[in-house]
Amino acid sequence: MSEDALRGMTATAEQVAAGELHFAVLGPVRAWRGGEPLAIGSPQQRAMLAALLLRGGRTATAQELVDALWGEEPPPRALAALRTYASRLRKVLGANALVSEAGGYAMRAVAALDADRAATLAAEAEDALAAGDLTHARELYGEALDAWEGEPLAGLPGPYADLERTRLEEWRLSLQEARLQVELDSGHHADAVSELTALTAAHPLRERLRELLMLALYRSGRQAEALAVYADTRRLLADELGVDPRPELSELQERILRADEGLSAPRAEDDEAAEPPVIRPAQLPACVSDFTGRADSVKELCEILATADGNVMAVSAVAGIGGVGKTTLAVHVAHAAREFFPDGQLYVDLQGSGTPAEPEAVLGSFLRALGTKDSAIPDGVEERSALYRSLLSGRRVLALLDNARDAAQIRPLLPGAEGCAALITSRHRMVDLSGAHLVDLDVMAPDEAMLLFTKIVGEERVQNEHEAAMDVVAACGFLPLAIRIAASRLAARRTWTVSVLASKLSDERRRLDELQAGDQAVKATFELGYGQLTRSQARAFRLLGLADGPDISLAAAAAMLDRGAEETEDLLESLVDASLLESAAPGRYRFHDLVRLYARACAERDEYPPTECAAALSRLLDFYLATAARVYELRRPGEGLPRYLASTATAGLDFTSSSAAIEWLFAEADCLLATVRQQSHNGTLQRAADLLLATQEDLAESGAFSLQYGQAAVTVRDAARATEDPRAEGRAWLVMAATHSMAGNLDMADAEAQHAYLLGQSCGDPVVCSQAPNDRAIIAGLQNRPADAEAYLHQSLAAFRERQDPDEASALGNLSRVHLMTGRTASAVELAQKALAIYVRHGSVVRLANGRYALGMALAAMGSHTAAESEYAQALQTFEENRQQFWEGMTLFRLAELHLDARRPARAAAHAEQSLARLRDLGGRQRRATTLTLLGRSLDALGQHVRARACWAEALAIFDELDAPEAAELRDLLSTAVAA
Repeated sequence: MSEDALRGMTATAEQVAAGELHFAVLGPVRAWRGGEPLAIGSPQQRAMLAALLLRGGRTATAQELVDALWGEEPPPRALAALRTYASRLRKVLGANALVSEAGGYAMRAVAALDADRAATLAAEAEDALAAGDLTHARELYGEALDAWEGEPLAGLPGPYADLERTRLEEWRLSLQEARLQVELDSGHHADAVSELTALTAAHPLRERLRELLMLALYRSGRQAEALAVYADTRRLLADELGVDPRPELSELQERILRADEGLSAPRAEDDEAAEPPVIRPAQLPACVSDFTGRADSVKELCEILATADGNVMAVSAVAGIGGVGKTTLAVHVAHAAREFFPDGQLYVDLQGSGTPAEPEAVLGSFLRALGTKDSAIPDGVEERSALYRSLLSGRRVLALLDNARDAAQIRPLLPGAEGCAALITSRHRMVDLSGAHLVDLDVMAPDEAMLLFTKIVGEERVQNEHEAAMDVVAACGFLPLAIRIAASRLAARRTWTVSVLASKLSDERRRLDELQAGDQAVKATFELGYGQLTRSQARAFRLLGLADGPDISLAAAAAMLDRGAEETEDLLESLVDASLLESAAPGRYRFHDLVRLYARACAERDEYPPTECAAALSRLLDFYLATAARVYELRRPGEGLPRYLASTATAGLDFTSSSAAIEWLFAEADCLLATVRQQSHNGTLQRAADLLLATQEDLAESGAFSLQYGQAAVTVRDAARATEDPRAEGRAWLVMAATHSMAGNLDMADAEAQHAYLLGQSCGDPVVCSQAPNDRAIIAGLQNRPADAEAYLHQSLAAFRERQDPDEASALGNLSRVHLMTGRTASAVELAQKALAIYVRHGSVVRLANGRYALGMALAAMGSHTAAESEYAQALQTFEENRQQFWEGMTLFRLAELHLDARRPARAAAHAEQSLARLRDLGGRQRRATTLTLLGRSLDALGQHVRARACWAEALAIFDELDAPEAAELRDLLSTAVAA
């Protein structure tokens, strides 16, 4: 804890400003007056001060102080020494602070003492716990524990200090146990495992810690390890003390063996959120205030949903043409039926008319809304769907699934539990959705259409022109969305009469073809708004509708339209006013999917010259590529890749900092990847491939976009094959290889990197010719083929040096690891230092962390543990700041290796646990097995042999499944452990 933080624990701002005295004993004994530290003398003098401070203002006799400082063998002039210490302390603290009375001494005028503050916080934590406020209790216990700064009364002599040290350390342990219990009670069991592992290693005979560790492991799905902790504890107690575990520990073991439901983990509270998690979600959009008619449909649907009240799952699917009001009706019915679903309502727009939402992503958002932490959300549609249904079991929840594509998209999203219901809207009748109650929604009756029009426009205006109003709604085909658009435009223009609007709609040459059954009716509805746009507005509407991304930023829209930011913003806001565009967030805009389809139809019909559509999308691709290149240059200065990217006609954005650049990249990732997929064709293919290459390290290696990256790369590769473009194809193969390597699919990744290299050679692509061998070397290293890895790296280094690219440092770092594999430790350190020097020279932030990682490995192999740990720590901090989750996990793994080699098994186990958490979805199953092996070794060194065997057994199962040579080592470990 810093000195400033410590002062914050022991004194208020007012006390500091007033110059009052405050003290610390939960670490080195220290004193401050206001904010200034005080010199309080020798260890014996500080021991006397501590003895007085810990008496809480009570007087200590001279003999008591002599006994406290020297015990049974005081020096001949002990009393004189006490008087000297007291005199010196008065000079520092003031005569009113240390007083003499009744033949002894006492401390007065103490404004704050860290031990008192910790006691107050602990008491408040107990009160919060009694009140059921687990979050506040956790915070208070944490604040109390923050008061400790190492060993209490550090360095003080005397029996009293020894006794108090023991008491204060015991108190600290008790507070840690209390806080960890709250962690488990609030569902943070996975986070607690690492800390409990370290604490049980430091205090092996403390059974309460063992009990908490068993519960944390069990709730993390690690039953075998939990039982192993009990076995280790029983053996240790028998060997060391000759006793059995206490009854509570034995009872917990029995409950774990029978999978007692009472041990199930509570849902974790989201400590990072501004508000507590939504356990009873209320996601329904707001009702339309002027909802009109549909009485029969509302009654029918409400009756069906009511049948779900404690009986069966109800499924209703509303179908109809675009713009007929399916969503408006469904939202109205959902609100009306809320009383039947007291446990919450879920909502999602499935975007079935555009790029349909993936069920896996939708289930992820539903699980979060139901209180599931990100770390507890499994991968895959089936696993997420199963967890979703489990969470809804015994609850009454309504899921409104809006704008569905088909039954296949819907099935994984159905609650499946009694008492729950799903209300679905779609442009298609879902006749293949088993058990669904189907409702076909037709256009509005004439009287309902007139009522809706009147509510929006105002009764006075309609009453005076009733016939004209009927002409308007008839021209709209009684389609609700068309009526709403027409009426809203009229309401916004006070100078228009209803007759003016009716006249505009009377031109059948403009609308008759559009006012037909099916999708044409939707286009006719939007033609009303589109026809009122200025030329610039209409052009913006048409061109922006071409982009495939879920939304678009103002800067990207300006690039598409080839206009300045201010002019673009004015255009987009005018389209928002016309209800043809939505404001998704400040600076971001999106189309309703039906409006987007209409905008694209307009572009095909109206854009002149027709090549302008392709030009607009090309400008969008240019904007993303140019900006991504600037992000790359800012985060990896001096590297050669930006020189070998396709040139762009559109300038990108500038950034003031690396953090701003990465924020932009993550915010635009979905749109950027959608553009890559959309622009994978002749004329733009090479730029699409380059955009993938320029962003792959930041986005794919974060773990957040690996799947989307792989899909986009396949799209580019296939298009490049079809058009015989070896440059684009080679770069796509390169991205695919990196993605599969990170996922642990090493054979596939190696084949892809080889494809990339051959294509790079055929077209003379220096990027692929230098990077592909580097990637193959990494894969060969992971497959324990050092000779191949070294050959590839020399090939890569030659290519990097030929184009004078500082990214040769990457190859040097990888070559350092190959030298480590083959026992050339000294040269490995030298190579890593050369790589690091290059990164330092060019000011690269992220790459510098990779260089420190490589140097840390080499130093660790040399036995320079302190230096290696320093390099790893700096690398880890940079990886964390830059969202490089994969490299976070790998650095934690290396730290665990380092601590185990340095005979610090408790710290090794803690870092191995953290590495497992970071690499949950990254690195592949072989990486998980390797980390489990390391964790097992650490636990075995701690004496937790049974739990170690549980880790090794899981790792062996993975290695056997992968047919990996490491399986033999694991069998040896397990057989040796069993024999022991």
